[in-house]
Amino acid sequence: MADWQYPPRKPSAAPFAAAAFFFIQKLRDHAPHSPRLTGFATLVISSAILLFLSGLTLTATFLALIFFIPLILISSPIWIPLSILIFISATFLATLFGFSVATATTLSWIFKYLKNGSKRLNSTARYSADYAREPHGEYFQSKAKDAAPGA
Repeated sequence: MADWQYPPRKPSAAPFAAAAFFFIQKLRDHAPHSPRLTGFATLVISSAILLFLSGLTLTATFLALIFFIPLILISSPIWIPLSILIFISATFLATLFGFSVATATTLSWIFKYLKNGSKRLNSTARYSADYAREPHGEYFQSKAKDAAPGA
């Protein structure tokens, strides 16, 4: 009989599968969680977009200055008196508004005072005068005796 042989065996994949499973498990343990990873990705993407927009804004500003500086220099005899006029007008309006508020506050106080404040002020003055006439505590009594030793 011919020698019958088993087909050659392939090496078993079991040890490699266990090692791969162990490696994947360790990788998962040290990997960041999904919300943390999502937050980091959002931070990176938002920062990149804002950096791009700020660069775009800066570039547009420089290009606008290059384009408009000759126009500003040519029209400066108009801009300087106009800016002075605008500054004086804004100052006048702010002063007018401030004085209006002060006037309204003063008139409101006078109205309240004339309506019922004078009664309260008189009663407060009367209470203060009565309180000052009465001796209170040892300190005031001892001072009164020192001022008039024979009393």
